[in-house]
Amino acid sequence: MACPAKVTLCYLAVNMKTSLLGELAAEFLGTMVLILFGNGVVAMVNLFGDPTLHGEVVKGGYTNITLAWGLAVTMGIYVAGKISGAHLNPAVTLALAAFRGFSWRKVLPYTFAQTAGAFVAAAIVFWNYHPAFMSADPGLTHTAGVFTTFPGFPNQPDAAGLLDQIIGTALLLMMIFAITDERNQPPGNLAPILIGLVVVVIGMSFGGMHGYAINPARDFGPRLWTVLAGFKNNGLTDGRLVYWVPIVGPLIGGVLGALIYDLGIRRFLPAK
Repeated sequence: MACPAKVTLCYLAVNMKTSLLGELAAEFLGTMVLILFGNGVVAMVNLFGDPTLHGEVVKGGYTNITLAWGLAVTMGIYVAGKISGAHLNPAVTLALAAFRGFSWRKVLPYTFAQTAGAFVAAAIVFWNYHPAFMSADPGLTHTAGVFTTFPGFPNQPDAAGLLDQIIGTALLLMMIFAITDERNQPPGNLAPILIGLVVVVIGMSFGGMHGYAINPARDFGPRLWTVLAGFKNNGLTDGRLVYWVPIVGPLIGGVLGALIYDLGIRRFLPAK
């Protein structure tokens, strides 16, 4: 980029562009790692849990899933934390913009990078486990849940899990704000581990109604992949439009959780 005049302004503009590119790359890769481990463990539990299909059965079930998702979040944070802050979740990005001064102009680019990372991760998991999918579900009629979330009770209204998503994400953001608040009890470099444990306990406590997506990118990116890959029960093109619940619920819940923390705790903490 040529800068014959106003060199300082030009340098700042180039640096800002480079910085944003690095942040988006970090969000993409951090979210990709998160979903690789997350979708991967669900594939292991669901595709290798039938002794009639495979000689070795993966045991642990839902416990495996909740523990691995928590570890997946921790690993994603370690990948992206230094560069972008490791949002890895549009609900986190929105809450930080609303309450912590994160630039509003970065909200949509971050969201796109997170969703793209989740989409690519789902594609890699499907590629890796393709033989298992063809064995367990050759018509791709009932295994989209490996990648994305659905109501826990199919006979209930699609919005039955909305409250579950709001509560789960509110807890997530309240705890993220508490863990990362230097005015509260700063955890040092343990923050990624503690946030991962928060995801574990949310999954164990609020995971039944709609699969505790608590992250629009985590859900919608892989759901787009299931559509492209030809899964029949994808919740987007199969006549049952459940895709909006893990988008709207987390966005509402994230803002509520952040607001509750700031009003109920942060304003009473001594300023540093």
